[in-house]
Amino acid sequence: MAVALCLLALASPAAGGTWVKQRSGTLAWLRGVYFADESRGWAVGGRGALLSTEDGGATWRLMPAPAEDSLRDIFFADALNGWIVCERGLHPLRDGDGPRSYLLRTSDGGRTWARVNVPGDERLVGVRFAGASHGWAFGELGALYATRDGGANWARQGVPTRRLLLGAKFLDARRGWLAGAGGTLLRTEDGGANWREGSLVAEGRKPAAANAQAGAGPRFNAVDFADERRGWAVGSRGVVYATEDGGRTWRAQESGVGADLHDVKFTNPREGWAVGGEGLVLRTRDGGRTWRAESPVTPHALERLFAVGPARLWAVGFGGTVITLKD
Repeated sequence: MAVALCLLALASPAAGGTWVKQRSGTLAWLRGVYFADESRGWAVGGRGALLSTEDGGATWRLMPAPAEDSLRDIFFADALNGWIVCERGLHPLRDGDGPRSYLLRTSDGGRTWARVNVPGDERLVGVRFAGASHGWAFGELGALYATRDGGANWARQGVPTRRLLLGAKFLDARRGWLAGAGGTLLRTEDGGANWREGSLVAEGRKPAAANAQAGAGPRFNAVDFADERRGWAVGSRGVVYATEDGGRTWRAQESGVGADLHDVKFTNPREGWAVGGEGLVLRTRDGGRTWRAESPVTPHALERLFAVGPARLWAVGFGGTVITLKD
């Protein structure tokens, strides 16, 4: 009897923590979040909003705005070297002065930031690094820019799509994946020199190229991999696809929701989370075979999700929303 009760407790919805809201001190639309460890983290958003915490989000401090433009994404290669994607406002763009997007770089853990321009004039939405030297910035019209020298120089890489690229995951300097509009799911095994399309498989249908036709396929907002073989992509209208062969073939999973999913994170091949519209938080404990909605913490859309280990997660979104998973 005692054993049965113990197993029931482990399987109960309350096991594994509860999501709670944190005070951010801002109403800005938060677009990105990154934690170097369980204590030190950053969040970015509209009108130059930059937040910092050194206690896991128990207190957030609004930092001096490193730019007046919208801050779309943030990523740290290590505790000191970080990057922010900035999108210029409409008024400066009408003046024709400068590119639509640029990067900010810090080498002192976020205390100071310097502007870095990327070739081209496409709108950029994300940045990722694999180590201190290799990085990628991505966005509209299939724009993908890569650096191999820590951001000193950036060069465009060719991808087999003109779609908006919205999500990326790199395991190391060679292996990575991109996700985007029109069912775009791409993979590289040589650092981005070559990209190949994955195949989408809905139940009962034959595989089809992910980006085979104009307008075909869902809008994928994010992609994440637990290891080199097993990954997940989420997007519009609750869509979830999973791969077990490194992104060559993707099969649909049933999320049970119709709201847009904006981000996904897996802490191991079985345990994963997804967030989306109307404060939606989904959890799986079996690699996505089943997804369960958590009790709502906020009515606001959640944009980005970050995990440090299996039990420390944060999500940010509209109206300065920050929520965290607590034991």
